[in-house]
Amino acid sequence: MSTHKGSISVQTENIFPIIKKFLYSDQEIFLRELISNAIDATTKLKVLSSKGEVKGELGDLTIDIIVNKKAKTITISDKGIGMTREEVEKYLNQVAFSSAQEFIDKYKDDANIIGHFGLGFYSAFMVASKVEVKTLSYKENSEAIKWSCSGEPEYTLDKIKKTTRGTDIILHISPDAEEYLEDSKIQSLLDKYCRFLPVEIRFGKKKKYISDETDETKSKEIEVDNIINNTSPLWKRTPSELSADDYKNFYNELYPYSQPPLFWIHLNIDFPFNLTGVLYFPKLSNSMEVQKNKIQLYSNQVYVTDDVKEIVPEFLTLLHGVIDSPDIPLNVSRSYLQSDHNVKKITSYITKKVAEKLQQIFDNERKDFEDKWSDIGTFIKYGMVTDEKFSEKAINFCLVKNTENKAYTIEEYKAHIKANQTDTNGKLVVLYTNQPIEQDAYINAAKAKTYDVLVLDQVLDNHFIQQLEYKNTDLKFVRVDADTVDKLIEKDEKIESVLSTEEAEKLVEIFKLSIHNEHTEISTASLSPEDQPVTITKPEFMRRMKEMQALQGMSFGGFPDSINIVINTNHPIFTNKFLKMEGPAQSEMAIYLYDLALLNQNMLKGADLTRFIQKTLNTLTV
Repeated sequence: MSTHKGSISVQTENIFPIIKKFLYSDQEIFLRELISNAIDATTKLKVLSSKGEVKGELGDLTIDIIVNKKAKTITISDKGIGMTREEVEKYLNQVAFSSAQEFIDKYKDDANIIGHFGLGFYSAFMVASKVEVKTLSYKENSEAIKWSCSGEPEYTLDKIKKTTRGTDIILHISPDAEEYLEDSKIQSLLDKYCRFLPVEIRFGKKKKYISDETDETKSKEIEVDNIINNTSPLWKRTPSELSADDYKNFYNELYPYSQPPLFWIHLNIDFPFNLTGVLYFPKLSNSMEVQKNKIQLYSNQVYVTDDVKEIVPEFLTLLHGVIDSPDIPLNVSRSYLQSDHNVKKITSYITKKVAEKLQQIFDNERKDFEDKWSDIGTFIKYGMVTDEKFSEKAINFCLVKNTENKAYTIEEYKAHIKANQTDTNGKLVVLYTNQPIEQDAYINAAKAKTYDVLVLDQVLDNHFIQQLEYKNTDLKFVRVDADTVDKLIEKDEKIESVLSTEEAEKLVEIFKLSIHNEHTEISTASLSPEDQPVTITKPEFMRRMKEMQALQGMSFGGFPDSINIVINTNHPIFTNKFLKMEGPAQSEMAIYLYDLALLNQNMLKGADLTRFIQKTLNTLTV
């Protein structure tokens, strides 16, 4: 038997070092690429059989992955279409000549082929010092061929004995890649990249326990094929044949030990592009970053990446699930996406479907929607502040909740507060709290005026408020501790001060001399006698700016907190007692009332808090 020798048709003598180092961003991709080729070979065989071009039964089409640690080889063995000598020379010896693309061109209405670039096979040289290909074509009277190459442009082609149709790719693993000879390493790669491929993949045997037929109380251990993939994943099935439990079980398959999803969307479109998938709404609560990169991208059931920011808007990366599309353009590594018109269409479609699903739940199951708001509110608000198209739809089902836990849409809430919370300039003033427990006194003061207070305590609410004010020029948001209750919503009616102007000025002077805080603004206000004697407020604009800067990980120029001290000139402490006190007693009372106001804002801490407690105890024991 003669040996034929030839040279691979390449443009440079350095092609293999380039392949080994730069063909793919991750070395481990080699297994996905070679198994994808085996899937293609099997898919081609099925297509040809359906057209009568392959005679007889196809038999077992399982793809085998075999690790021989002693020989230091990994074998990927399929029972697909195989190759003739001419096809081996054509497809293996010309880098980037894709047999998959040629097959698609011929059978484009029937084929569902993974490979498009013709470089996948050469990923083998990223981990192998030598690659052998043993193949036998399905065509009658074909001879079996072995192609062998040791990482140089030269190859050998020999006639061999092989009786089974298909292709065996044997990788002789390089010393620097021997980690791939560990079963656990290969199993992890198969689980990552191949768990939903459409042809069964077998990786040796595994142990299974079954009931003992002779004694039902006992079980016995048997060995079964270790089939690593689900060939018919849920997203490829018809939604009408699936139950809620099917969707929940599949979610658990994707994300073991996770909490059950809130609800899901089944994507299925074949025009103007092909896309299937299932997107799940997880329980987000007030968290975002830990939830990202949970959407898995597949191309014809081959795992590509979980970094899908070029396919879906950023806010949708908070969802979990699977997107599968052969129409998404991928570069040679299949890891980075190019921005083209197909991607933009897919982005718009997914955004539209998500908005429609949320609107449907809101319309048909509003109570359930309201109950889940704490889990989905972050997602919806994130979408509204980052995606204009989504925002236009979401405004109809975005909710706000007040301190009584009653939910409203934006328009419903505007109608709810219009009569009582319109100020002298005709603006609707929305009062809100971001810390209902700490700001309880302020909330109660607002409620005493029959005002309603929203709870806006999520991480995105500063941005959310800004957007609502921008799009609703008749709205103004003010936190309940931003000013005294009478100034939160400016009204025409005023409460007269019991103290004279001179007495009010004297109060301010005493507090200034007693407190010695250069970052405070001290003023008086004629409030109700039932309001606090001293109130600390935080300017809305400055506070909001600082919080937005903090959210972006930035400091606000190192400026200290600026606060306002407001003295209630109608409180009995001042009208009946304070001005009658003298010297040090007045100063001590001023400091005590200031400390009380700080304590009310949760701003009295450390040594100041210890001093205040001790002083209070001393007063009680006198």
